[in-house]
Amino acid sequence: MNRMDAYAALLSLWREAHLIASSAATLEWEQQTTLPTRASEYRAQQIAYLAGLHHEKSTDPRVGDLLHQLESSPVEGDPLSVEAVNVREIRRAYDRQTKLSKSLVEALAQTCSLAQHEWARARQERDFAHFQPWLSKVIELTKSKAIALDPQAPAYDTLLDEYERGTTTSQVEEVFTALREPLVRLVQQIGQAKRSAPTEILHRSYPNDRQQIFGEMAAAEIGFDFDRGRLDTTTHPFCTTLGPHDCRILTRYNAHYFNESFFGILHEAGHGLYEQGLQPEHFGTPMGEAVSLGIHESQSRFWENQVGRSRPFWNRFFPRARGVFREALRSVSVDDFHFAVNGVAPSFIRVEADEATYNLHVMIRFELEQAIVSGDLPIADIPRVWNEKYRDYLGITPSNDAEGCLQDVHWSAGLIGYFPTYTLGNVYSAQISQAADRDLGGIDGLIERGEFRSLLDWLRDRIHRHGKRYSPRELVRQATGQDLSPAPLLQSLREKLSSLYGL
Repeated sequence: MNRMDAYAALLSLWREAHLIASSAATLEWEQQTTLPTRASEYRAQQIAYLAGLHHEKSTDPRVGDLLHQLESSPVEGDPLSVEAVNVREIRRAYDRQTKLSKSLVEALAQTCSLAQHEWARARQERDFAHFQPWLSKVIELTKSKAIALDPQAPAYDTLLDEYERGTTTSQVEEVFTALREPLVRLVQQIGQAKRSAPTEILHRSYPNDRQQIFGEMAAAEIGFDFDRGRLDTTTHPFCTTLGPHDCRILTRYNAHYFNESFFGILHEAGHGLYEQGLQPEHFGTPMGEAVSLGIHESQSRFWENQVGRSRPFWNRFFPRARGVFREALRSVSVDDFHFAVNGVAPSFIRVEADEATYNLHVMIRFELEQAIVSGDLPIADIPRVWNEKYRDYLGITPSNDAEGCLQDVHWSAGLIGYFPTYTLGNVYSAQISQAADRDLGGIDGLIERGEFRSLLDWLRDRIHRHGKRYSPRELVRQATGQDLSPAPLLQSLREKLSSLYGL
């Protein structure tokens, strides 16, 4: 078999495995949206079956043979070419998958499917004890996976690498160390400021149906293609891609809190813009996949915060918001509304947190996860330690488990090591915003004029089209000319919040 035929055969096998994975993702999407409550047990069996089938396909010895043939005669020329990247990344995925047994993959998939159902019930009942045995099962299976992948490495490093390739626990801690003291000091200064954000505005009546109309309008205007995607509701917002032209974003509504849905929609639409910016002809191959969750998060946080919480954005959108929410915003000025959506105050729920306190929420989870995986924190003690850390970091104590340790879906889904990517995404997004501002001659004017296409084209050229061509940090370096640095994030927060609060 010549090289061209071997490469075509490799992609065919890999796309077949990806077809199974996307079918499982469709079942998981429906599980989070419209699945009848009593159907969860059989759905878990379906997802486990597909996970096992995907494992069989992605570890097919023919994949290994084709990789060996292609690697025995390396492609001459550019090591960053489409073929070179696909071969390199399929090799990495194949080597990882072959270290895992089919039984472990199936057990983890089935347990996590059931655990998510039980988490939703526990969250509704505000009862961690109900979820505790399921979390114990998920943690043990996840640790088994980490040991199988690399028995010599610290388990948390292995799990983190799953979501942010090439990043270690110590590297994440360096970022948090650089952020921790300046953020705590900034939050303290804001707490002592003479000005206060008029956040009462955000808690007036905002009917859910009107929120959906306004959110969809904003998502479409920044570039989300509703002919290739849709918006639905769920318990915990997320974004998933089920096909090359099928991106689903999900939010939740609160009729008495504007931020919860609107910025959730912008956030998930940012994820969706990345997915829709990946080249469809490469779907099912590494060149058609996002490079990491940190980079993914950089896109969602860029549109949510760098764009969506900016003054130019509300100069453009506030008149329309007043038209949709006439009663709530009748006597509100754009100055007050912009200040309100940027209000800073310690809060319990991570996805609703302001920009200044958000990363403190992530730090808490990062510290807890390490202790859980190492065995230093017994599962039964999570609620107590969670509450202690919220008191230490933010000066508040959750009143129940739903606004405490049950608020996130991640642990029930086996996504241990995922949380640090949120802060990495925040850091990346500030660097990306700074670079786009430089290259496009200032982005404020583009935002205020609604010229979002220029921004989106820049992101697609610098980030989206590359798939997995570069490592996450190299991609940011290529896009911005900078190594990973928290400085732009701290600078942007200080400048905006100092102006608003008169610091």
